[in-house]
Amino acid sequence: MARAFSPGPLDSPPGGGPTIEGEGGASVNLIPIGRFSKMTRLSVKALRLYDEIGLLVPAHVDPSSGYRYYHLGQANRAEAVRILRSVDMPLEEIRAILETDDPELVHKQLVMHHERLAEQLAAQERTLAYLETLIQRKEGIMPYDVNVTEAAPQLVAATKVHTSVSRIGNDIGAGFGSLMQAMGRAGVAPAGPPLIVYHDVIDDTTDGDLEICVPVGAAFAEGGEVYGRELEGGAMATTVHHGPYEQIGSAYHTLTAWISEHGHDLAGPPRETYLNDPQTVPPEELLTRVEFPICSEAG
Repeated sequence: MARAFSPGPLDSPPGGGPTIEGEGGASVNLIPIGRFSKMTRLSVKALRLYDEIGLLVPAHVDPSSGYRYYHLGQANRAEAVRILRSVDMPLEEIRAILETDDPELVHKQLVMHHERLAEQLAAQERTLAYLETLIQRKEGIMPYDVNVTEAAPQLVAATKVHTSVSRIGNDIGAGFGSLMQAMGRAGVAPAGPPLIVYHDVIDDTTDGDLEICVPVGAAFAEGGEVYGRELEGGAMATTVHHGPYEQIGSAYHTLTAWISEHGHDLAGPPRETYLNDPQTVPPEELLTRVEFPICSEAG
């Protein structure tokens, strides 16, 4: 991306900061990055990042020191970036908004982000209501029916994702999108509801791997990030969670407690199978089967 000005000779006027020759030969005062940071309430670290990705490029970078300078006219763009980041808009979307001259595209991006924030708020409200219910349940874990089933090996198309708590929703959505696109290119239709294998525990302090899978009727050989494999069968301790995804923790508590109480050992990572579509049913009606592979009773 081109810098905001094509710098001419760099000067230091009496009593002021350096200047460059701007468009039309006018002299433009430059503001060092530290002062620009205080002016815009963007940290120096953030300004360096925004320079690296082309979102907010300095007017001049000193070739000998690498020190960044800005001009006053960049403050409006900096303020727009700050406000959009304050409402968690992704950097790529911010750049798209700031670099287009199409007001309809700007409006569309803002509406899309508004809807995303509304969904997040609704999820947080459901989580708070769920937390209140948990706290008030003196007897402990919410009741779930646990069964042991024998799962047959299943051919799947799959893709593995390394993610974190903050990215998991977006990463799962993108992973499912890539998976379905690859299946579409190969002319392969799903043979059952989608599922995710959680290979690692993913929490506030630990990133980890999950594997997004869609059952298929025959071996899938796309290759690359999307691949085919046989998902292992065997004995499964299973239960069905009825409700929002963010409240599924109690199903895990119930299953692991049941497995321990009945003398079984875990034989593999847990799986979640999504029995209905969040695009067509409200969160309260979502059905998710949670399974842990188990091995024979200890002893």
